[in-house]
Amino acid sequence: MGEFIQSILNFLTDLGYFGVALGLMIEIIPSEIVLAYAGYLVSQGHINFVGAIIAGVIGGTIAQIFIYWIGAYGGRPFLKKYGKYIFIHERHIDIAEDWFNKYGSGVIFTARFIPVVRHAISIPAGITKMSLKKFTLYTTLAIIPWSILFVYLGDKLASNWKHVDEFAKPYIQPAMIIAIGLIMLYFIYKWIKKQKNK
Repeated sequence: MGEFIQSILNFLTDLGYFGVALGLMIEIIPSEIVLAYAGYLVSQGHINFVGAIIAGVIGGTIAQIFIYWIGAYGGRPFLKKYGKYIFIHERHIDIAEDWFNKYGSGVIFTARFIPVVRHAISIPAGITKMSLKKFTLYTTLAIIPWSILFVYLGDKLASNWKHVDEFAKPYIQPAMIIAIGLIMLYFIYKWIKKQKNK
């Protein structure tokens, strides 16, 4: 792990729960790393498990609302120019827009468990001016299990928390398959409903 990332994590440690939330809000470090590090802090007794989850959910939700606002008020041109600073590239935007247009607002929840799409899906939601209340609800519901998983793994791995990606795979892959399955079922439901209305 780079010294830059480790120095940021060390700085966030001193801020406790606020540091966990802030680490997720600024989007400089992938959420998995921040949450796993929060789990490590739990294992060391610096913070407690429930507090880490709450901080993770708040920080993660605020980060996505920020991206939603960028999409709503800055649009695609702004994101094409500056998105790389929050790990969002043009291909991510293209994929997210395609998914959002195809599956509708319901994809905001399920796409959070799918790599590449999960961060960028907030962009088309903002561009299309999706209801902020609905967006926040779907986003929060998705971030809760994500936060629980990585804080839990970080806690169990303790000093080995840096290897969290390896240990998360058995959990992430089934979640991704289920998410894709739910999206397909939602698409089929919409198609059947559309056929009945003809």
